Amino acid sequence: MSPSTAPALEYDGIRALVTGGASGIGAATVRELMARGARVAVLDLHPDGAPAGALPLTCDVSDSASVDQAVAEAAEQLGGLDVVINNAGIGAQGDVTANDDEEWARVFSINATSVARVVRAALPHLRVSEHAAVVNTASIASEVGLPERVLYSASKGAVRAMTLAMAADWAKDGIRVNAVVPGTADTPWIGRLLEKAEDPAAERAALNARQPHGRLVSAEEVAEAHCYLASPRNRSTSGVLLAIDGGMIGVRTRG
Repeated sequence: MSPSTAPALEYDGIRALVTGGASGIGAATVRELMARGARVAVLDLHPDGAPAGALPLTCDVSDSASVDQAVAEAAEQLGGLDVVINNAGIGAQGDVTANDDEEWARVFSINATSVARVVRAALPHLRVSEHAAVVNTASIASEVGLPERVLYSASKGAVRAMTLAMAADWAKDGIRVNAVVPGTADTPWIGRLLEKAEDPAAERAALNARQPHGRLVSAEEVAEAHCYLASPRNRSTSGVLLAIDGGMIGVRTRG
């Protein structure tokens, strides 16, 4: 089949940016977007790890000036923006006594307020796009109580609430806003946690068992969900919180 007669890819002509796109779930999402035809900018503190073919841009999502500059450059280089994937985030451990006010502010700034910064900067471009979509990355921790995750859960709960509020704000403007709600995913952060455990093998087995399907969620599975929610084919999908959790929220199995 000649190039002129090849079928159009799902994301042909779509211009996307992904925060935290140089590793883990973010990098998997970038690769999948490009495989479907999108041109993609990666906004990351360390963008050197961005998948080949993406536009790597240095960005500190906790700093408004850095976000504004990176989003503006992404839009200029790509010729506009249609899709924003807010994926940048950090972990936090401990009960409610474990972290001081400074750490609460830092985690919220990176995990939650960054969503506002990025979308605010991208909004003028999204308003003129025919395929405008925002997809945020929440967490199973925003849906169910997990031990030693109070701060992280609170920050991801904010992302969940922001997703629904933004979807309501911009429904009439044709800007769709959704979120992926991953279960415990096999990411570099989880890998570092396992390395610190007294018995890494036992800790991994416990994390696997927490999902009803018996394993960690893969980065590629979350990437598929990002791409589904952002797809120009899903024009009636907004305000959706899509769980990719192996059944952790809704499924109960016998032991």
